[in-house]
Amino acid sequence: MLRVWNKKSVLDIVRQKLSAKKFVIASNRQPYIYKFIKGKIECSRGPGGVITALDPVMQELEGLWISSSSGDADRFVAQDSKVKVPPNDSKYTLKYVWLSKEENLGYYYGYANQSIWPLFHLAFVRPFFDNSYWEAYKRVNQKFAQSIYEEIKGKEAVVFVQDYHLALVSRYLKEMAPSVTTMLFWHIPWPTYDIFRIMPQRRQFIENILSYDLLGFQIRYFCNNFLDAVAHEAEAKINKESMSVESKGCVLAVKAYPISVDFEGIEAQAKSPLTQEKMQSLKEEYNLDNCKILVGLDRIDYTKGIPERLRAVDKLLQLHPELEEKIVFVQIGEMSRIHIPRYKQLNDEINSLVEDINFKYSRGSWKPVVFIRTHLNFNEILALYRLADACVVTSLHDGMNLVAKEFVCSRFDNRGVLVLSKFTGVSREFKDALIINPYSEEETANALYQSITMLKQE
Repeated sequence: MLRVWNKKSVLDIVRQKLSAKKFVIASNRQPYIYKFIKGKIECSRGPGGVITALDPVMQELEGLWISSSSGDADRFVAQDSKVKVPPNDSKYTLKYVWLSKEENLGYYYGYANQSIWPLFHLAFVRPFFDNSYWEAYKRVNQKFAQSIYEEIKGKEAVVFVQDYHLALVSRYLKEMAPSVTTMLFWHIPWPTYDIFRIMPQRRQFIENILSYDLLGFQIRYFCNNFLDAVAHEAEAKINKESMSVESKGCVLAVKAYPISVDFEGIEAQAKSPLTQEKMQSLKEEYNLDNCKILVGLDRIDYTKGIPERLRAVDKLLQLHPELEEKIVFVQIGEMSRIHIPRYKQLNDEINSLVEDINFKYSRGSWKPVVFIRTHLNFNEILALYRLADACVVTSLHDGMNLVAKEFVCSRFDNRGVLVLSKFTGVSREFKDALIINPYSEEETANALYQSITMLKQE
């Protein structure tokens, strides 16, 4: 019998397995961000799939979350580098690892996002490797390990490390606490060995990851790619039947765990009066009445296929001029990593495309593209999902993509169409979506047309 998973069933298993141990999550990004807004400190939940997936679990487990800080008011709310979150209903503790500007430039903007990110995403952006970046990456991983050790020394603990920013934490932590159980969830893709071997530090990187007890990927394909890299780069015994690696007396289990969201919680929030109220205010603010609405929601990143999506909207209006004044494409996109030149170029490219499309097709008060750069809270995002006739996900390469899952969860009315890139992990689960190749403008445009002309029962 197929088991239906939900937040309760996951929590029951986690409590059963971990109730006697201290549970720690470590991630680069913080789950809650404190910022000064108009002279007052305000708190918002951080963006991204990691937080979407793990915050509900941590609220139930009352564990410890260790992260770097990005909010300008974080230091003002923290005591001994810690703060209880969420702010109005404290459930667990957030501990900050304070990084200097130089550490951030080398570790985050350098090695994590100019070396690992482009290499592992196959988005035709050349990775840049600098030894100073690698040294900064190692130092920050050591800093995280030390911060974790301060909280777990003398205790039985499980440390759940999130993503490519902190791949080396386990090795450093186990030098101080050999009995700690460490797990790493790798949220992004893992490339084939032909791509991975470009990394100059590949052998050290692999050997550090082999110190974990469990390594999770979104899909089995990435597991196989990782095992192939181990076979080429490390002296290790690989068991493909049990999906495990034995190295230097340690055994690493390698498993696929397609990450998801709290679908019951999202559905309940989507049904709330507050979301209904936000639907009406967004309609009025962006002139969305009497139009078919297409929605895209992404961090501004070259892996998300936003220029490709905009060109597909342009192609849609070229192929179907009868849709002028009848559709609106709403793109929500927050800036990220603006200090990296490729991201500045991407931002300029997107601005230019939006301006060109709106100049070409605008009529009176109608314009085909509405680009929202301001931060929207989760109720506002759910309101846009509810308003949408179609949600458009055109990632060029994505480990999973939780926007697609959030959209489906929010549509308790069984309406709305998902136009989904075949280069996302979620496309292997959501086979009833309109699956597209985002590199093909015409194919994407045809899917957009199908999504807004589909019969109601479809």
